[in-house]
Amino acid sequence: MKFENNRSGNGGFITLSNESEEIGRLTYTIFPDDEKLIISFVLVNPKFEGQGMGKKLVIEGINFARNNHWKVYPHCSYARSVMMRLPDVDDILLR
Repeated sequence: MKFENNRSGNGGFITLSNESEEIGRLTYTIFPDDEKLIISFVLVNPKFEGQGMGKKLVIEGINFARNNHWKVYPHCSYARSVMMRLPDVDDILLR
């Protein structure tokens, strides 16, 4: 599996793919002046649901934000529920 970040200006999406197809994607918006990344949406192909792929995408989004010294606001309810269960995100989670 591989991640690819497709950033364009202050927005973009991160895809998770295997060797033959896209498994899912996370869309985001960046507010650089506020040092904030908003996770807008997480979508996983139905045949990969229930396998932790959405969580992997959220963690990749968190890593992207950390690498850029941004806080994360999970507008997406799924991303919010994942982040609320992760033990090491209090430093970047915007509630």
